Amino acid sequence: MSEFDLIRRYFTRAAPGALLGVGDDAALLQVSEGNVLAVSSDMLVSGTHFLPDADPFLLGHKTLAVNLSDMAAMGATPRWAMLAIALPEADEAWLEKFSAGFFALAQQHGVELVGGDTTRGPLNLCVTIMGEVPQGAALLRGGAQPGDEVWVSGTLGDAALALAHLQNRIQLSAAEYAACAPALHQPQPRVALGLALRGIANSAIDISDGLLADLGHILDASQAGAEIDFALLPVSSVLRACLTPLSPPLSGGRSSSSPDKTTSHSTRPSKDDSQVAGYDKGRLGGVKLFQQCALSGGDDYELCFTAPGARHAELLEIAARLELPLACIGKVVAGSGCIVHDAYGVQLDIGAGGYDHFR
Repeated sequence: MSEFDLIRRYFTRAAPGALLGVGDDAALLQVSEGNVLAVSSDMLVSGTHFLPDADPFLLGHKTLAVNLSDMAAMGATPRWAMLAIALPEADEAWLEKFSAGFFALAQQHGVELVGGDTTRGPLNLCVTIMGEVPQGAALLRGGAQPGDEVWVSGTLGDAALALAHLQNRIQLSAAEYAACAPALHQPQPRVALGLALRGIANSAIDISDGLLADLGHILDASQAGAEIDFALLPVSSVLRACLTPLSPPLSGGRSSSSPDKTTSHSTRPSKDDSQVAGYDKGRLGGVKLFQQCALSGGDDYELCFTAPGARHAELLEIAARLELPLACIGKVVAGSGCIVHDAYGVQLDIGAGGYDHFR
C-alpha cells in the first residue's frame, strides 16, 4: 500500500465545511463572518505520551481529544483539523482502528479533517486544530483578577493514577484500574463548557500538565497569585479512597466558594503516612504520590478557569445544564504563585508543580 493509498483509504472524508479539503497542496478554509481563527497543535509521541501497545481506537480518540481540549480552553468552536502521522509500517488493522477512533470523536464535535502528512518513522501523531470564536470573545490565560474564584471541571488525578499503575509505581485492583483508566486513554474534551464560559470566565486553560502547572500559567500571564484548598479538589471515588486515611482528607469536591474547615478528626492526623491506621503503603504508594496525582499528575484535560464571585450561581446552573461537575477550589489573590492549604489551613509542601518535557 502506497502513502497515497493509505491517505485515501483511512484519512479522506468529505469536508463540506471547507472550500477545499484533503487532496491538494493546501486546504482552503473560510472563517465565518465576525469570527477569528483559533489554531493549536499538539503532538503525541510513542513512549512519551502513550505506551507502544496502546489500543489504536482509543489512541485515535485521544490524538484528537487533546487538541479539542485546547479549543475548549479558548472558548472556540472546533471546525477543522490536520493530521501529521509517522508510522513504523503501514499496518492496515492498526490504521483501521486508529482512524475509526479519530473520526468517531471528530463527528461528535463537527470537526473535518482537511489535510496533513504521512511518513515512515517512529510512531508520532501531530494534530493541528482550527476553530472559530467571535472577535473579542476568546477565553485567555491573562485575565484572572484578584477576588476571582478558581474553578475546575470534572475530576482530577485519575489519569495519573492509572499511569502510575501501568508503570508499576502503585498497585490497583482490576476494578480500581477499570474505573480510572478511561481518564487516561479516552479523555473527554470540555468543548461545550468552553463555549458556555464565554463572557463569564476571566481566564481559562486546559489541564494537560497538572493543575498546579497549568493554573500557574494563568497566574503568570495575569500577574496574580492563588490560594487553593486541597480539601475542595474534585477527585473520583478511587483516588478519594487512596487519600481518605491520610492527612489532609479530601471532600471529593464541593461546588462552594466557602471552604468548609470542619473535620471529623478530634486531633490532626500524623503527617507520617506509615503511621496512619489502615493505610497499606506497600499496595498504594506514599502520601506524596496521591497529592501529586490530584495536583500535578497531568493528562486530566479538564478546564481550569477563574470567574468573579458574582457569577458563582450562574456557573452552578451551567454545571447542571451540561451535567458536568464544576468545583470551586480557591481564589485568585494579589501577588504571585500558588499556595495550597490542607483541611486545617496549613500550607502543604507540594513539591513538583507539574509535567515538563525537559526536566
